[in-house]
Amino acid sequence: VMTEEALQFIRDNAERPFLLHVHWTVPHANNEGGRFLGDGMEVPDYGPYADKDWPNPEKGFAAMITRMDADVGRIVALLGELGIDERTIVFFTSDNGPHNEGNHDYQFFDSNGPLRGYKRDLYDGGIRVPMIVRWPGKIRPGSTTDHPSAFWDYLPTACELAGIAPPGDIDGISYLPAILGKEQPRHEYLYWRYNTAAGDKEAVRFGKWKAVRLSGDAPIELYDLSADIGEQNNLAGRHPEIVEKIKAFMQEAVEAR
Repeated sequence: VMTEEALQFIRDNAERPFLLHVHWTVPHANNEGGRFLGDGMEVPDYGPYADKDWPNPEKGFAAMITRMDADVGRIVALLGELGIDERTIVFFTSDNGPHNEGNHDYQFFDSNGPLRGYKRDLYDGGIRVPMIVRWPGKIRPGSTTDHPSAFWDYLPTACELAGIAPPGDIDGISYLPAILGKEQPRHEYLYWRYNTAAGDKEAVRFGKWKAVRLSGDAPIELYDLSADIGEQNNLAGRHPEIVEKIKAFMQEAVEAR
């Protein structure tokens, strides 16, 4: 239903500027179904995966991904049919890493690859997600960037695309230069915080360094992402000066809330 509405919105607004967000919930789990029925990844049918020798939650997960992939294709195809694909920029991303809910096992399809953790973790498996941007004639096909950014950078990016000034009370940085292959300003650091019953988790990305603190009184873990993308080798004891700098970043971020 969301996809059909999105396609119609594009048809209705093809002759003027528009902003469209399509927030599909798949492959989210139905957690109630997972708790009470043992399968929170229920779908109308398993499609090409019906005969796979997989647990039903994994068939449902795969069917959701395939459905979403096809619907992305329908949207991109419509932009071409309407002749507006070179005037339309498409962003595709996720709000978190793979989940481990609804009896789906994130390791079944190796959904986090070499990254550690999954949804609700502040290790990169929980917060580092793909982002694909498509703008024919503007973005070089197959190009990549290693610019570290986060969701708070989308608003200033969208504002720059629209030719308007972003709000003055945000700390996002437009990543439009990065996706166009130009020189890109960078954050001094990125900060994440996640509230749990056991206390607040915190994480900081600072250059090649990634720090994680699992609760307010836990020690800070420190990883060199340039050599340890899986965050397995805690270097906090070898780099106390970096740990102190990151503590200051954490404090600064909390005070700025």
